[in-house]
Amino acid sequence: MNILSVGDKAPDFSAIDQDGNTITLDQYKGKKLVVFFYPKASTPGCTAEACNLRDNYETFQSQGYAILGVSADSTKRQQNFKNKYELPYPLLADEDKKVIEAFGVWGPKKFMGKEYDGIHRTTFVIDEDGVISEVISKVKTKDHAAQIL
Repeated sequence: MNILSVGDKAPDFSAIDQDGNTITLDQYKGKKLVVFFYPKASTPGCTAEACNLRDNYETFQSQGYAILGVSADSTKRQQNFKNKYELPYPLLADEDKKVIEAFGVWGPKKFMGKEYDGIHRTTFVIDEDGVISEVISKVKTKDHAAQIL
């Protein structure tokens, strides 16, 4: 697992969102972008994190931030998650894990004594020039917006 660091250029990516639209890093040139990776849509921790960002979305917008959520879920699952919790930002369905691997957040995990490969809950803040300005790997799901802002 080769996780990106502050000062690294964000990898160019292209993935489809919950509605089948193609989203690329280039679309956010000139904006600050929060990209949060989460293990699975509609699970308790991921829901808490996504809803905390939703509840602070206007603050992010007023400070010039766009937000993207990314997991390996299908477009259908992402769409259900977005609709159920009224999330105001796109969710990328990275089923082939190209974006997840480009950011280095896929790797071995331990949960309840079992080891398996999965997404490490990580958030990247990318500046207007496409450079990573912050990496948050110890995400507080219920208070994540405060960690970023």
